[in-house]
Amino acid sequence: MSDFVQFGIGFFAGLFGLTAGIPIVLGFGQLFGIYTIVRERQCKVFVLFGKVIGSIDEPGFHLLPATLGMRAFIVHFFGSVKSVDLRLDQEYVRSQAVNSEEGAPMGIGIWYEMFVSDPVAYLFRNTDPRGSLSANVSNATVRSLSNLPLERMMTDRHAMSLTVRNDVSPKSQEWGYKLGSIYVRKVHFRDAAMIKQIEEKVVNRLRQVTSAIRQDGANQVNVITSTAERQAAVEFAKARAMRPEIVGLALRDISADPEVCSAMFDLLELQNLSESNADIVLTPAGGGLRSDLLAVAGVPSHPTPPPVAHA
Repeated sequence: MSDFVQFGIGFFAGLFGLTAGIPIVLGFGQLFGIYTIVRERQCKVFVLFGKVIGSIDEPGFHLLPATLGMRAFIVHFFGSVKSVDLRLDQEYVRSQAVNSEEGAPMGIGIWYEMFVSDPVAYLFRNTDPRGSLSANVSNATVRSLSNLPLERMMTDRHAMSLTVRNDVSPKSQEWGYKLGSIYVRKVHFRDAAMIKQIEEKVVNRLRQVTSAIRQDGANQVNVITSTAERQAAVEFAKARAMRPEIVGLALRDISADPEVCSAMFDLLELQNLSESNADIVLTPAGGGLRSDLLAVAGVPSHPTPPPVAHA
C-alpha cells in the first residue's frame, strides 16, 4: 500500500473522529456530570434523591465537580436537572369587575411584569406560580380598587397601580416571583345601557357646544355688520351735511362773475328743457304780441287756407 493511500485513510479517519467523536465525548461528559452550560437569564437547579443540592444561575461553562462535588457524577442518573427561565415576562389581566363608590359597574384591565427571583421557591413552593400570581393580581385589583370614586378611577391610574403592586408584591415573593411594573391600562363601563346613556349625553353636550359656538359666531358677525353700517351711515350723514356748504361756496364763486353766472343758468335752463320732453315753438323776433299768444296756445301764426273747390 502506497504512502499516499495510507495518508488518505488516516486523514479521513481523523476527520470522522473530529466530526463525530467530539460531540460524543462532550455528550458523555455532560451525561456523567462533568460539566454543564448555563445560558443567559437561565438557572439550573440540581435535585438528588428529592433534595436540592445546588443551583447555578451565572451564564457560562461550569465544571460540576467543583460546585457539587462527587454528587455531580450521579445526579443525572439518580436525580434531575431543572432549567428555570429568568427572563422578564409580561401578562395582562382583562376587565376585572369592580364597583365605584356611586354604584357604577366598572371593569379594570391591569398589566404587570414579573420575573423569577428564587428558582427553588418557584419550583417547589407552588405547583402553578404563574396562575397563582395572576389570581392574586386579580383579587388585589378587586379588593383594592372597589368603592373608589368614579372620578378617581377615570383619572388617578398611577395611585391605583401603586396600591395593587404593594398588595401583590409580598405574596409573589413567597412563590419565587419578583413583581416588576404594574399599570392600570384600561378603565371602562360594563353596563351596556349605561354606556349608551353616556354616549347620548356626550353627543347632546357636543351638540350644545357646537350650537353655542355657531351662535357666538353669528353674534360676532352681527356686531361687526352693525358696526360697519353705523360707521357708513355716519360718513354718509357727514357727506350730506357738507354738500350744501360745498354747493353754496361754488355758487358764490360763480356769482362773482356775471357773465359766467348768466351762461351757467342758460345752460341749466337748456338742460331742463331737453330733459322735460316738452314741445318747443320757435317764433321770429318781430312777431309781436299775436305771435307770442299763438306760440303759447300752440296754433300756427299763418293758418293754411282751405282748398278751392272746382266746378
